[in-house]
Amino acid sequence: MYVVGITGGIGSGKSAATERFESLGITVVDADVISRIIVEPGRPALAAIADHFGEDILQSDGTLDRARLRTLVFNSPEERSWLEQLTHPLIGEEIVTQLTAAKSPYVMLSSPLLLETSQAQLTDLVIVVDVPVDVQVQRTMARDDNDEAQVRRIIDAQMPRKDRLARADIVIDNNQSLAALGESINHIHATLLSKAEAKEH
Repeated sequence: MYVVGITGGIGSGKSAATERFESLGITVVDADVISRIIVEPGRPALAAIADHFGEDILQSDGTLDRARLRTLVFNSPEERSWLEQLTHPLIGEEIVTQLTAAKSPYVMLSSPLLLETSQAQLTDLVIVVDVPVDVQVQRTMARDDNDEAQVRRIIDAQMPRKDRLARADIVIDNNQSLAALGESINHIHATLLSKAEAKEH
């Protein structure tokens, strides 16, 4: 199976890009979705998180208060490290399960931490969705109702833009219209189909 990794900083428009690939019939395995699945009620990870941070980390319906957890871990490197040690192996297992089950001509692994974790080792090629930092800030503030300082803290905690771009095999410039994004993805899709076919033979 030919595995294409796709990543980008917060607010880069990675979701818009992966939706386009899905519309072309490509299976997208989304690490963000998986990170929510592994902390669903009844899962061991959620019990461990509640045990560590206290019951206040749960909402009244027993689900994880993700906004509260995000605030706690972004303000404390130790807590962030603890959480990553708990969740990353579980996320990794689920990613491999879903990649293996994919039936499309190639499969896409979408992950904000693709290059910061061992997830990159699962891929044959890496795509980075890129926009200038100021655009990331504007888009994220509009989408998540976070203030600028919080958004910039999140960006600072991610891999620097220049390092991400240095690791890319293909860069999608997403500082353009949706139509232009779709156009460039159509070209990339054609390239990936031929790469996947070459790997099969």
